[in-house]
Amino acid sequence: MSFTVYPALDIRDGRVVRLLQGDYARQTTYGDDPLPRAQAFLAAGARWMHLVDLDAARAGGYTLAPLLRAIADTGLQVQTGGGVRARDDVLRLFDAGAARVVVGSLAVRESAAVIGWLHEFGPERITVALDTRQDEQGNWRLPVQGWTDTAGEELDVLARRYADAGLRHLLCTDIARDGMLSGPNMDLYAQLRQWVPALQVQVSGGVRDLGDVAAARAAGCAGVVLGKALLEGRLVLDEALAC
Repeated sequence: MSFTVYPALDIRDGRVVRLLQGDYARQTTYGDDPLPRAQAFLAAGARWMHLVDLDAARAGGYTLAPLLRAIADTGLQVQTGGGVRARDDVLRLFDAGAARVVVGSLAVRESAAVIGWLHEFGPERITVALDTRQDEQGNWRLPVQGWTDTAGEELDVLARRYADAGLRHLLCTDIARDGMLSGPNMDLYAQLRQWVPALQVQVSGGVRDLGDVAAARAAGCAGVVLGKALLEGRLVLDEALAC
């Protein structure tokens, strides 16, 4: 299995931002220059990037189509999502240049529809994002709609359902680690690898240094998403790509 490093940009109101643990009230803004940043990713050697529409993640209605097209035109392959609620949304993102469409909230609430898209568009075109938070009983719950509401099913049940349906790419974020620079929850990813060994799991949330990138690869994960550590210069992208 190849290992992919995904430099990430989260966009809100046209600006590059990061949220702490998915909290829209705890935002850090890094600039209003997403396209030059994406071009820098390409220049550093990245083949893929991860692009998130935070406005759409909460309210629906993907707003980044012009930016997506401009980034895709550079030659980067873009995995992107936020606000995908219907098949037409998926088609619009493909038309705008998405290599893969990330489906989050709907993947939790309406798995049958998303499984239908997997069969229609193929497993290389859809990434399911199961962002998770552990409750007091130790269960991995699945908040949706920009992590503002919690759905009923648990991570292991839904991950297995998608694996059985032919999913290939699973992005999983431990929300408690997101934006905290505390290291990814490798115990969670080890558990996922036991539950769904056939899936290509992308590590997201808490990555802080090259050691975390190496740990994700050593654990058998298929990729790692780099957000805050990259924006703050704690990680150098070309070094992460070579890791």
